[in-house]
Amino acid sequence: MSRSVSAGVTTTAGSAGELAARSPARRDDPGLAIVAEGLVKRFGKVTALDGVDLHVPYGSVLALLGPNGSGKTTTIRILTTLLVPDAGRAVVAGIDAVKAPARVRPLIGMAGQYAAIDPKLTGRENLIMVGRLAMLTRSAARQRADHLLTQFHLQDVADRFSRTYSGGIRRRLDLAAALVHRPKLLFFDEPTTGLDPGSRRDLWAVMEQLVAGGATILLTTQYLDEADRLADQVVVLDHGKIIAQGTPAQLKAGLGSSVVDLSFPDETIAARAVHALAGANRPAQRGDHVEIPVTGNTESAMSILRTLQAHDLSPTSFAMREPSLDDVFLELTGHHTTEATDHQEVAKR
Repeated sequence: MSRSVSAGVTTTAGSAGELAARSPARRDDPGLAIVAEGLVKRFGKVTALDGVDLHVPYGSVLALLGPNGSGKTTTIRILTTLLVPDAGRAVVAGIDAVKAPARVRPLIGMAGQYAAIDPKLTGRENLIMVGRLAMLTRSAARQRADHLLTQFHLQDVADRFSRTYSGGIRRRLDLAAALVHRPKLLFFDEPTTGLDPGSRRDLWAVMEQLVAGGATILLTTQYLDEADRLADQVVVLDHGKIIAQGTPAQLKAGLGSSVVDLSFPDETIAARAVHALAGANRPAQRGDHVEIPVTGNTESAMSILRTLQAHDLSPTSFAMREPSLDDVFLELTGHHTTEATDHQEVAKR
């Protein structure tokens, strides 16, 4: 996406490890669709959110990135009035989401991690029911349902009971239901979970169309390519705290200009390579692969190979590539987005 956003979450300069969150104090801004300040949420002894600040301009996409249990879903649930924070405030479309949740709900659309559709109704009936609940006339609800069934390629299953749908089709129907009342502010919690690659791309295209039409989207995801393609701004969460934020390009630029990707015969040899390369380099092991951010010049790569040779280590393959958000996340947290944190199950409550 090529939009430029000048207001929103901030990013700090320096290496990826230095991209720590620093959200400035600011007055309420009519150009902001979402303002979250100092959000704290505890479940018993577990702190799911620990002082989260977000500032999302209208007409933009903010991606919350992090592993399971990092606080992404808890943040979404507070902003959509499903949870009350223990501290902090949440303002959605200029309305305090804690003090006036009933005023916020008609303005937003939300699709969670699990499809919220009635299995005893057909796909068409589900969408019509949502339209009627949104106070559309029966005729308008039917027209809107027909449009969304076409938009999400659900015409062939529209009149089947939704209990017969595959997980991916249920997911598409759930997302369509979130759009029935044409909200301008959308919350998508891991929207492409369970979708095949083709369906994921179709959904991305729909989201891009929505934003082009003026919608604002807050998106949680574990898919780095999803955040890279869709988001104007990315906020990285880990253990309930913001650990980095900025545009995808800014986050990747903080890591280095290139990544050296080495493979070895097995994980044990890869671990020996990590030990040999520790120090000035920042090697990360993924199974039998080792990835190292470098400044991008040939000399840096040759230095790595010379170090390995001195330790009698020979990679089975060697490649240089541009850094990805996955590299950034691993550098910041020491683990992958798919790795759950200790409070994963508690934070889902």
